[in-house]
Amino acid sequence: MAKSRFNQIMKYILLTVLAAVFLVPVYVMLVTSIKSLNEITLDQMWRLPSELNFSGYREAYNKLIPNLINSFYLAIPATLISSLLGSMNGYVLSKWRFKGSDVLFAFMLFGMFIPYQSILIPLIQFLQSIELYNTIPGLILVHVVYGLPICTLMFRNFYVGIPNELLEAAQIDGNGFFGIYKNVIFPLSISGFVVVGIWQFTSVWNEFLFAVTLTSQKQQPIMVALQNLSGSQIVEWNVQMAGALLAALPTLLVYIFLGRYFIKGLLAGSIKG
Repeated sequence: MAKSRFNQIMKYILLTVLAAVFLVPVYVMLVTSIKSLNEITLDQMWRLPSELNFSGYREAYNKLIPNLINSFYLAIPATLISSLLGSMNGYVLSKWRFKGSDVLFAFMLFGMFIPYQSILIPLIQFLQSIELYNTIPGLILVHVVYGLPICTLMFRNFYVGIPNELLEAAQIDGNGFFGIYKNVIFPLSISGFVVVGIWQFTSVWNEFLFAVTLTSQKQQPIMVALQNLSGSQIVEWNVQMAGALLAALPTLLVYIFLGRYFIKGLLAGSIKG
């Protein structure tokens, strides 16, 4: 009994230490963001500010707000479209299998492993040919296409656990392909949509390479604008850190409010699998 209690205490101490180590960069960012520029030096990096100074947040907000709006215009539709298409693909590949479906699925998964850098030139040429280069809809299209493999994989694994008898009962009730999806599959996959949505929103929000190569300044999302905050000669670290926290805030809120559904969805998929 005493040994078990000792092990539990050691486990909590270890977790506390690891959490503290993990949060060190966040502490430095937060403290730096509320300091004046004069207080930001290497020897004062760990110290608390002598007085709260939110000028960094004001300046970062004024500079980043257009790009922040661009990120919402980009991440929300890209997440919704790729999740819905991934769900439909997963539905077909798990419940309406056809000859060659496994090969098709393998090719889709292969798409996940193609490096972004290797397809940049043909991708730019393609977007130019359909007049979507340097536009947010073009960037949405790229993220939807690139997000489809992982979305399909997650939904397919989720749908494999749904009993086929449920679909057969729905067919007897007169439901067809879309009827079964609408009345049976979709209501059962809400937790799956939450998992895929959080994953895809975070990926699109934090993506940098496509954003910096496929758009110019007016259409660029916040991650590119954040890089441009650094300036060319003097780095205003309080503005830089405030901008980083502002850029991370939407994804942080997504995890805070939907995190428990994320874990629940992952566990549901693992149990069914």
